[in-house]
Amino acid sequence: MNRPTHPSPTTTPRPHLGTGGSCTLVGAGPGDPELLTLKALKAIQAATVLLVDDLVSDAIVAYAAPTARIVHVGKRGGCKSTPQAFIEKLMLMAVNEGENVVRLKGGDPFIFGRGGEEVEHLRAAGVPVTVINGLTAGLAGLTSLGAPLTHREHAHGVVFVTGHAKPGDAGTDWRQLAATARDAKLTLVIYMGVSGAATIGQELLTGLPAATPVAIIQHASLPQQRHAVTTLGEMHATIAREGLASPSVIVVGDVVQGIAVAALPQQPVGLRAA
Repeated sequence: MNRPTHPSPTTTPRPHLGTGGSCTLVGAGPGDPELLTLKALKAIQAATVLLVDDLVSDAIVAYAAPTARIVHVGKRGGCKSTPQAFIEKLMLMAVNEGENVVRLKGGDPFIFGRGGEEVEHLRAAGVPVTVINGLTAGLAGLTSLGAPLTHREHAHGVVFVTGHAKPGDAGTDWRQLAATARDAKLTLVIYMGVSGAATIGQELLTGLPAATPVAIIQHASLPQQRHAVTTLGEMHATIAREGLASPSVIVVGDVVQGIAVAALPQQPVGLRAA
């Protein structure tokens, strides 16, 4: 595998390879390479250029061909990120050079991966795009703890929601969402929510009981995975006490109750290794 590179406006373009380039958005899943789909694996192996998100593990990038050009285009909340417009420009340039481009994203490209924006940009330029789904961390994280997202008795549905609003956007109406989750018996899966957990928790408490079970899973599916099981009333305090940080998902709802009950005989509810 080529030495990974980072994008720069002064990067020397590769020789023009003619027409016939292609672009595929590939979901790398939550991190464990064994959770890749076969279709995703084949796309990674066939790529001549890979534009890789920050959360994609090295073990997955290692599946790329030795001749492939690897470009890391990190995007993580709270950190310096590659501008989205620049990523889209790199994708389009590589396709126009005849490259087989894979945009490799953590989780699923269409669940908080900005895949929709990239597809719109490429299609507007006349470039067809293929999308290969990946296992999203919100499902993989809770599944690793032995709990479902839906249950006939506890949850009739699930809502995936971001805790990180776009600049200038009012963001999620957490009070309304709490009331809906209570009335419709829904599980809430919150991505990018740990930094705003104090506010999110306060708003959700307007519609959900303080005793509502909560699980916070960091580094879902990876060897360093950690998790805490707590209640909505103690969510922010638990996150702060245990030092849980991004990338984490927060799952709110009665489906978490079984994990909490199972944990009680061994130790108080709190941080436990997955």
